[in-house]
Amino acid sequence: MDFDEFREFGHASIEFIINYLSGIRERDVLPSVAPYSVINQLPKEIPEKPEHWREVLKDLEHIILPGLTHWQSPYFNAFFPSSSSAGSIVGELLIAGIGVLGFSWICSPACTELEVVVMDWLAKFLKLPEHFQHASDGPGGGVIQGSASEAVLVAVLAAREQAVLSCKETHPELSESEVRGKLIAYSSDQSNSCIEKAGVLAAMPIKLLAADEDLILRGDTLRKAIEEDVAAGLIPVICIATLGTTGTCAYDDIESLADVCQALKVWLHVDAAYAGGGFALEECAELRRGLDRVDSLNFNLHKFMLVNFDCSAMWLRDANKVVDSFNVDRIYLKHKHEGQSQIPDFRHWQIPLGRRFRALKVWITFRTLGAEGLRNHVRKHIALAQQFESFVRNDSRFEMVAPQALGLVCFRPRGDNENTTQLLQRLMERKKIYMVKAEHAGRQFLRFAVCGMDAKPSDIEFAWTEIESQLTAHLAEKSLAEVARKPSNVSDLTQHFQMHLANGGGGTHEKSQ
Repeated sequence: MDFDEFREFGHASIEFIINYLSGIRERDVLPSVAPYSVINQLPKEIPEKPEHWREVLKDLEHIILPGLTHWQSPYFNAFFPSSSSAGSIVGELLIAGIGVLGFSWICSPACTELEVVVMDWLAKFLKLPEHFQHASDGPGGGVIQGSASEAVLVAVLAAREQAVLSCKETHPELSESEVRGKLIAYSSDQSNSCIEKAGVLAAMPIKLLAADEDLILRGDTLRKAIEEDVAAGLIPVICIATLGTTGTCAYDDIESLADVCQALKVWLHVDAAYAGGGFALEECAELRRGLDRVDSLNFNLHKFMLVNFDCSAMWLRDANKVVDSFNVDRIYLKHKHEGQSQIPDFRHWQIPLGRRFRALKVWITFRTLGAEGLRNHVRKHIALAQQFESFVRNDSRFEMVAPQALGLVCFRPRGDNENTTQLLQRLMERKKIYMVKAEHAGRQFLRFAVCGMDAKPSDIEFAWTEIESQLTAHLAEKSLAEVARKPSNVSDLTQHFQMHLANGGGGTHEKSQ
């Protein structure tokens, strides 16, 4: 492919993306394919001869897109947002086109130095403690990881190695294997699955402590667990707290956890993968309480900052603790400027050696949106969630499960769990909106997360109409089934259904059913 054909292919691809995103509301958010549908439509081997790019785009439209769940749709209300923007998309294209790897400064100085700049920009924008900036006098700083999972794993591994070194100094009678066999970590039973997985990968048990009734992990619970484990001969290493739990976006009590961790010399990491976006808003200032006392922190830019996946920011109070744990040097990685400046070699701050030029898409996104645009985006998600919450509270058939938090609303139809299950099943079969279930204390509920590149109030209205009308249909069927199980005649059934409508079974949507 020469540059002329590349230019034509590129222009057509940009048009493809624009058409896809501008028409995304017209597509069902969930696919209607069966397993192997994509596999069975594609050749079993690489084509022997090159094919024209037009054929590739045609198959993308007719084979690949029908098999996708559309994450950028405003009707994708599951999990948390995986956002994007025009600037980020173009940034991703430029990253691929330039094609550098930035594992050391000399491999591409601008790759490393731009990351230093944008991570300090972001730390200031989110109003994080100054010691998390590269520009500060201390040993702290920020780095871009691929995901929250990687950031948490880096923190767990670094804390583990620091604990091993410390314990060998204070207990020289113990072998290294004996020390490692006594290590233990802590988190909440509301934390993300990536935290438990980090324990598996680090070969260190992570004890999931029961959160309080309000789903918040507090210092008293952590202190009790640590004291019991120390008495049993174990060595506490790290506590991973969460700001914005996956289930309900609950916020762990960072200050009380920090009291315990500082007193007992336990590393405190905060997973703020979703809620970190709220740090930028003065009306959410409470979320920042205690962050000046944590050892490390992560926030996914691909959730609230309109930078496409993958892009997770991580800050360290003392980066040397990570570098010392991960540093493996080879002669081919050295360069003459090593040790002459404070500019980091980020390969020592992460799991892999190679590094993508993610800072470029962050830089472009921040410049094309500005701090004001980023704050407005977070505020819009909060306002849309409040709009949805008002719909829930104004319909007596539903109840809230947890307070609305940022762009997340947790709710359920009143009654037993079967109502929640059946409502979600109907919604999944219709494929107009996509939500997922969660459970706490035996009660199942639905999570409605504001997502999509450009969600609007009309999208929230659409989603609510879909939800309440499907509950109306379910309750009507359930009521008729209950009557059908009793001796009755047709007039009894008709009368029962009319009574159901009269008793608040719904509005125009129910009557249309």
